[in-house]
Amino acid sequence: MKKVEAIIKPFKMEDVREALSNVGITGMTTTEVKGFGRQKGHTELYRGAEYVVDFLPKVKIEVVIAADQVAECIEAITNAARTGKIGDGKIFVSPVERVIRIRTGEEDEAAI
Repeated sequence: MKKVEAIIKPFKMEDVREALSNVGITGMTTTEVKGFGRQKGHTELYRGAEYVVDFLPKVKIEVVIAADQVAECIEAITNAARTGKIGDGKIFVSPVERVIRIRTGEEDEAAI
């Protein structure tokens, strides 16, 4: 099993959810996060004063899937989240040792 985490632009969230659903991935967790990479921040004007916004709003998507679904998951996220501009995001893939469904006690792939 693998955990795929993607950091994307907020307005791409629905496109990514739909793309993942189309490849059979229906369960996910999303979190509103802030951060920056190469995109850096930007300057805004507020009440006549300029200030730098270092951390930009992003959405973090987390899915735990069978190892054989990773390639199509990454492709779905990449195609749905890409704008072609800096700040489109990143995808991280990590191994998952064990999953337990609390309600039933099912484990591993049966619990996803």
